[in-house]
Amino acid sequence: MNKAVTLDPFGGLRVFEDAVTRLMNEPRANRPWSPSVDIFETEDALTLKADLPEVKIEDIDVRVEHQTLTLRGQRKFSKDENIKGYHRIERSYGEFVRSFAVPSTVDTEKVLADYKNGVLTITLPKKETAKPRQVKVAVQDGEAKTQ
Repeated sequence: MNKAVTLDPFGGLRVFEDAVTRLMNEPRANRPWSPSVDIFETEDALTLKADLPEVKIEDIDVRVEHQTLTLRGQRKFSKDENIKGYHRIERSYGEFVRSFAVPSTVDTEKVLADYKNGVLTITLPKKETAKPRQVKVAVQDGEAKTQ
């Protein structure tokens, strides 16, 4: 008797899908929190915007050391005594750390930070030598002269 061997080409994918589903459904307390960040560039600066809702300004630390910008902080979970019980807690709490490489074109002595409506905006101005310059080119009429 020959036994037929059947292969499931999607078996590995199903195992992966199950693992991701378990990860997404487990309580977030087991996973570190990392705030969302946008980074964009203009002619004059690099700007970083981080979503930090319900994070107190005194719980935010911004540092630039050795061409690395580090954003560190904490969102604390405050339990309301009037609430009898939580049915679901999906928002993340606890400490967070994000680090970003800062290009050498940035003037790290002039970094600015502003916190408004739960959004931290960090402005990293460019050094004057790194800013684009417009150079005027003199154009002369006539033919090139040879000597």
